[in-house]
Amino acid sequence: MAKWTPRHEAPEPLEGPVVATITGGTILWFVMFLVQVPFYGWFADRDLTWWVWTCLAGGGLGLIGIWYVRRRDAAIKRDRAAREAEAAGPREAGQA
Repeated sequence: MAKWTPRHEAPEPLEGPVVATITGGTILWFVMFLVQVPFYGWFADRDLTWWVWTCLAGGGLGLIGIWYVRRRDAAIKRDRAAREAEAAGPREAGQA
């Protein structure tokens, strides 16, 4: 079997409103958990309680995701500002 090799360069990753997307998803996980809690007995009777706990786990992991993407976004902005300051040179930096 021949080894597969890519024929073209990989595209750049898409950037978008990552923090808003992760926050929205986290809210949805918590809402789904809260909607299912009143029906916990129904889920327990059918041995489907993992549905409820999956939603709670999704919300908890989403909180970690929010923390992560906010720090990532801040790091990207710091790096961009540092590169722009470096490109501007010491002459303009001293005037500011």
